[in-house]
Amino acid sequence: MRVRPLIGALGAEILDIDISMPLAPDRVAELRRTLFEYQVIVFREQRLTLEQHKNFARQFGPLHVHPYIMAKPLDGHPEVLRVVKEKDDRRVFGEKWHSDVTFLERPVLGSVLYAVDTPKKGGDTLFANMYLAYEALSEGMKNLLEGLVAIHETQVPEVDPATGQPFMPMRLVNSSKEHEVIKVHPETGRKLLYVNCTYTTHFKGMTQEESSPLLEYLFRHATRAEFTCRVRWAPGTVTFWDNRSTQHLPINDYHGERREMHRVTVET
Repeated sequence: MRVRPLIGALGAEILDIDISMPLAPDRVAELRRTLFEYQVIVFREQRLTLEQHKNFARQFGPLHVHPYIMAKPLDGHPEVLRVVKEKDDRRVFGEKWHSDVTFLERPVLGSVLYAVDTPKKGGDTLFANMYLAYEALSEGMKNLLEGLVAIHETQVPEVDPATGQPFMPMRLVNSSKEHEVIKVHPETGRKLLYVNCTYTTHFKGMTQEESSPLLEYLFRHATRAEFTCRVRWAPGTVTFWDNRSTQHLPINDYHGERREMHRVTVET
């Protein structure tokens, strides 16, 4: 196995490895260390069945089932999220900068995204490094943010407590969780900026109007070009990212072409 960094900010390609087969424990540990060092790791020319995709991800933790009603899993595989943009679609899933499901009390460790069908050009994904976003802040801004807690919100299906299944017909309720604006990563011990424009709505104890000027600045700051890398896809490309220290953005620049990805997410 060889590691080839993508760019200075974050990201690396992992070469000479077949992730369709079970990996030895020391290789899993090595990949885990590499993931937390580079935050985004990319495997090329892989050929995975649905079970192989899930089995690879399970080596890093239990699998997550997405609670959002618009996130459609594959039939018979609730852990596999099918992310598709058809030729005539104008919008893409997850179309703004975000970290996944930060509206949960325990946001996920990361996701393993497998490219099934990709356009001839375009359809790349940008990733941003939240360690660098924190480190580039002034000392005064760091001191201000250290004491702040942010509210992360979205709507999710209401679940029947007796069965654990969503009510039918579907009812949506607001999911809202609090997270420190400056977090310490549990694996690396490094501080990072933890807000995103998709789910972070305001600061605890403040209104949205009061919170908006500072949040808007942080949203712009977090995704500065020098904090980012770009992953180009081809069928068989697999990308595994550390959800707690990155944000990502799918680029919607391939109208008239189809793109299908399968995503499996690992819980903490």
